[in-house]
Amino acid sequence: MNHHTSGHPALRDDTHAAPSPLPGRDRTAAAAPRRRPGFRLAAACAAAAATAVLLSGCGGGSSEHASAETSAASSKDAKDKAGMDGMDATDEMEGMDDKAMGDPSATPADKIADAEITRGAFRLLDTRPPGMDDVTGTAWLAQHKDGTTVTVSLTGLKPGAAYMAHLHAQQCSDDNGGEHFQFEKGGATTPPNEVHLMFKAGKSGKATTTVSNTRKTGEDAVALVVHPREAMDNRIACADFEF
Repeated sequence: MNHHTSGHPALRDDTHAAPSPLPGRDRTAAAAPRRRPGFRLAAACAAAAATAVLLSGCGGGSSEHASAETSAASSKDAKDKAGMDGMDATDEMEGMDDKAMGDPSATPADKIADAEITRGAFRLLDTRPPGMDDVTGTAWLAQHKDGTTVTVSLTGLKPGAAYMAHLHAQQCSDDNGGEHFQFEKGGATTPPNEVHLMFKAGKSGKATTTVSNTRKTGEDAVALVVHPREAMDNRIACADFEF
């Protein structure tokens, strides 16, 4: 590696200025030129310059790498926080038996023998996300000797998209169904204390599923609300049960 030191004054050649060797001393050592402080300073500057050049080539990469690691860590923290803040009922019920959230092959509520059956037609809500204007369907609630069975059937959904539905304690005209119905108020927000249905729309935008609970709701669960699985606040439609 070549370094230019044009910024420093030229070094004097002190070879001719060296004093005559003293009697009795090693002539070879005595003949060697004396290095003045100026030479050492120039050498130090050259070494520093070389180090700076090397660092500018590698240090930049290290700085960028460190910056990338810091950015990645910040991004991970942000994602973790967003994940916690955006947690919905699906996250809370991870690992739960799938049938606790619905079974498309189960006997529909309106087909259960010796049951008290009520139904409700879905109507669109103002909170629905774009593209949901054609959603229609029916919800059924059957109470029988084994508890409660709820069935939902919908069309006009986005093909392949996942949705959820919950029994609610208020009618659709009252705050779009209000809070979820709970067998034990203030208790767990997951089944079996609540009645949830999770389903995915087929290629034609249709979906049907059924879920059962071992307890009867009575007339306290008065509506069923459906929304995208990932956006609980974007309620699409609500069905009032006709008791």
